[in-house]
Amino acid sequence: MDDLIIRAEVFLLIFVRMTGLFVVAPIFGRRNIPSYLKIGFSFMLALIVANTLEQPDPGSISNFVGYAFVIIKEFLVGMALGFVSYLIFTAVYLAGQIIDTKIGFGMVNILDPVSNIQVPVTANLYFTVSMLVFLMLKGHHMLIKALCDSFYLIPIGKAVWTDGLTAQVARTFSDVFILGLKISAPIIATILVTDVALGIISRTVPQINVFFVGMPVKILLGMVVMILTIPLFIYIVEMIINGMNDDVYNFMKGMMESK
Repeated sequence: MDDLIIRAEVFLLIFVRMTGLFVVAPIFGRRNIPSYLKIGFSFMLALIVANTLEQPDPGSISNFVGYAFVIIKEFLVGMALGFVSYLIFTAVYLAGQIIDTKIGFGMVNILDPVSNIQVPVTANLYFTVSMLVFLMLKGHHMLIKALCDSFYLIPIGKAVWTDGLTAQVARTFSDVFILGLKISAPIIATILVTDVALGIISRTVPQINVFFVGMPVKILLGMVVMILTIPLFIYIVEMIINGMNDDVYNFMKGMMESK
């Protein structure tokens, strides 16, 4: 009976960590996915992992308060892993915001009913394409594998915050801005050249209303460059997905106890 109780406690902790990841992870954390599906999927994975771990030990938990603290800790570990995997994709939103500002769509936002936030038009398009590439490259399989490996790298109740983890978080945030600039760089360069050309035209031919002509020209050039750079965008998304997998494992190593 004692062994059964311990296994039930361990199973609950595994289930909580998996639920935390599926709350915010790409694809799994979207609001259009039913909660019953997330909970059921987490439950089935927890059953598999609980029976494959070698004698998992929830730690020295002597009272209800200690066990509740470990539950909260495991949920935060799962959410942290899911947040790191999702944070990289925010570079797509950042790039879309930059592009919309440059080509004149800065005031045009749409309500994403899934995330319930206002998103730029270009960012919504880019994010949809990136999610399709994510599924094509089996990124969801990478997340599930990383989640299962986390129980071996970070035993239950053993997660800690280290200096390496702080450096990893700072590096991940910097990568978001770098990737956002890389995605939007072709359109930024095109619009910059267009602005310079329009400035020269306004000085040489003052009769032309540059403000009236410049807006549709920027939109047209931005759309053309956006279409032409779709292969480059897909290549960058592949880099993002591979980097996401590395970032998740580096994040887990940062939460490991130093021996």
